[in-house]
Amino acid sequence: MKYDTILVFDFGGQYCHLIGRRIREHGVYSEIVPHDVKPEEIKLLRGKLNVKGLVFSGGPASVYDLNAPRPDPGIYELNLPVLGLCFGHQVIAQMAGGKIEPARQREYGIAYVIIDKPVGVLKGLDNREKVWMSHGDTVFSIPAEYEVLAHTKNCPVAAFRHREKRIYGLQWHPEVVHTEKGTQMLRNFIFEVCKCEPNWKIEDMVEKAVKEIETDIGDGKAITALSGGIDSSVATALAAKAIGAKLTAVFVDHGFMRENEPEFVKNVFEKFKIDLIVANEQERFLRKLKGVVDPEKKRKIIGEEFIRVFEEIADKTGAEYLIQGTIYPDRIESGFRKFSDKIKTHHNVAGLPIKIKFKKIVEPLRDFYKDEIRKVAKMLQLPKEIVFRQPFPGPGLAVRIIGELTEEKIGIAKKADKIVTEEIERSGLEENLWQYFAVLTDTKATGVKGDMRAYGYVVAVRIVESREAMTASFAKIPHTVLERISTRMTNEIAEVTRVVYDITHKPPATIEWE
Repeated sequence: MKYDTILVFDFGGQYCHLIGRRIREHGVYSEIVPHDVKPEEIKLLRGKLNVKGLVFSGGPASVYDLNAPRPDPGIYELNLPVLGLCFGHQVIAQMAGGKIEPARQREYGIAYVIIDKPVGVLKGLDNREKVWMSHGDTVFSIPAEYEVLAHTKNCPVAAFRHREKRIYGLQWHPEVVHTEKGTQMLRNFIFEVCKCEPNWKIEDMVEKAVKEIETDIGDGKAITALSGGIDSSVATALAAKAIGAKLTAVFVDHGFMRENEPEFVKNVFEKFKIDLIVANEQERFLRKLKGVVDPEKKRKIIGEEFIRVFEEIADKTGAEYLIQGTIYPDRIESGFRKFSDKIKTHHNVAGLPIKIKFKKIVEPLRDFYKDEIRKVAKMLQLPKEIVFRQPFPGPGLAVRIIGELTEEKIGIAKKADKIVTEEIERSGLEENLWQYFAVLTDTKATGVKGDMRAYGYVVAVRIVESREAMTASFAKIPHTVLERISTRMTNEIAEVTRVVYDITHKPPATIEWE
C-alpha cells in the first residue's frame, strides 16, 4: 500500500519538522526533503509514496540574500498543490515576480489578520483571525495571476493563491499552536486542496525503526545510551526488540542527574532482559568541566566524554555500534541542515566529537517527536513512570546551572529541582505540563534570614506547556503553588535568597536556559 503523502521542503526553519508532525497528526504521511530536491527525485518517490502535495517551510534567510535557498522551478511542472509558509510564502511570490521588501515594522509573535477571501486553505475562517507571525520581510505585491486572500496592517499580502493553479502562500505559521485555527488551515490544505486520505499510522514507523536497527547492527553487537528519560528508554526497548542479547544498555552517571536518578534507572531496567552497566563517572566529568562557563563548551565536553565512556565500555563488550535516543527537536536545534540556524548544540548531535570509534551511531527515533515517543512507549508497554516522565536534558543539571559548575552549585540545583518536582506533583498538575524544573542562575541577591542579612543565589523556576517541544508557553501556575515552591527553596536551601518565575514563551526563548 502506498501512503498518501505531503512532502515538506526544508528551507532551514526550525518549524520545518513541526509542519511534518502536524500533517502526521491527521493520519497522512509526511516526509522532509531538501529545499532543492529535483522533480526527478520526487517522481522516483512516487514509486513508493502517493505524493499529493508540497509544503515550503519557513527559514532564517531573506529571499533577497545572494545565497538564499530556492526550490527547483521544475517543481511547479509536477502539477502538485503547493503551500508556502513564511519564507516559503515569500519565495513563491518572488519567483512569480512579486515585490518583496523589508517590512516597515517587523511582525513577530501574535498578530491578527483580516481574511479578505475565505477560500481554499482559508475556507471556513472568520473575517479576523489570530495567527503567529515571525518575519522581517514582507510581500507587498503579487502578479495578476495571483489574488490576495488576507492582509494585516503592516503586511498587504499576508496570504495569496494562484487564480488557476493550486498554489497558496501564508505569511504566518499555521503549524504552531499560537495560530488559533492553524489546524483547520492545514486540514483544508491536506484534505480539501490535496485530496489526501488518512491512511498512515504511527505503528508503521515503529516497525520501520525495528527493521532499521536489525539491518544496521546485523551480526554485530551494540550498546545503547540509556539516561532513564523516555527517549533513551524507548530507543533501548526498540533495540532490545530488534537485537536482543546483542545489546548492552549503558547508564553514565556524570553527576548532573536528578536526585536519586541512578537508583531509579537501576530499579526500572533491571526488570528488562538486557545487560545493564552503570558507569560512575562523576569525578571525570566535573574535572573536565572545571572553569568552563560557556554553555556550548559544556555541551561539547559532555558530548565528547559520553562517547569516550561508551567507547571504553564497547572495547570490553565487543560492541561496534552505538544506539542513541536522538529525536527530531534535538537535530533541528543543533543546526544539522545547511540553511538551519544553530540554536543550541545537543550533546548527542552536534556535540559529538569528530573522531568516533564506532562503525555507526544508530538513531532509530530521529524522525519522531516527543508526543509520538510517548505513544510508542505505551505500545512497547514501558512502565508508567517512564511513559509520563518529563523531558530531562542529556547534559542534565550541567545546563541548568549558569556559569561554572561546582559541587556546591550541583547540590543546590538538585535540591531546587526536587522541590519543584515535589510541589507540582503534590498539586496534581503534572499531567497537563510539559516540563517543570529549576535553574540555578549565576546571579546573587541580598535577602534577610533570621533577622540577618543574607547574600545568596537567585533560582529561576521554569514551567511550560507544550505538545512536542517545538513551541511552548509558560504555564499559568496557581500562585499558591509558586509560593510553596519559593518558601521551601528559601527555607530549605541556605544558599538561596530569591526565587523568580520565568514567563517567557518558546519562541523567543528555548525551554531550557542553556
